[in-house]
Amino acid sequence: MNVEEIRDFALSLADVTESFPFGPETIVFKTNNKMFLLLPLDEIDFLKINVKCNPELAVELRANYPDTVLPGYHMNKKHWNTVVIDGLLTWKSIKEMIEDSYRLVGKRR
Repeated sequence: MNVEEIRDFALSLADVTESFPFGPETIVFKTNNKMFLLLPLDEIDFLKINVKCNPELAVELRANYPDTVLPGYHMNKKHWNTVVIDGLLTWKSIKEMIEDSYRLVGKRR
């Protein structure tokens, strides 16, 4: 899994835009004019993403994957997770996290 695969997946969702409001090192994906995915381009060891998450699920995911799902870096720790793309989670699981974030922000069911 790489930056292009994540970018292509995010842009395949309806009404998604991408921008660089924090500088050239982070792609921000929005729907409904709200962020749902941050994709840093400057990671050295492992690719990481930030996704919005239901607070109860966020705690559960962090407990189940303590080195892979972390409180959101530079984000509201209650509502955002940083997910390390280190091979522990499947591509399907990561896509589900992105889709959940997209639905939470876009108020889609």
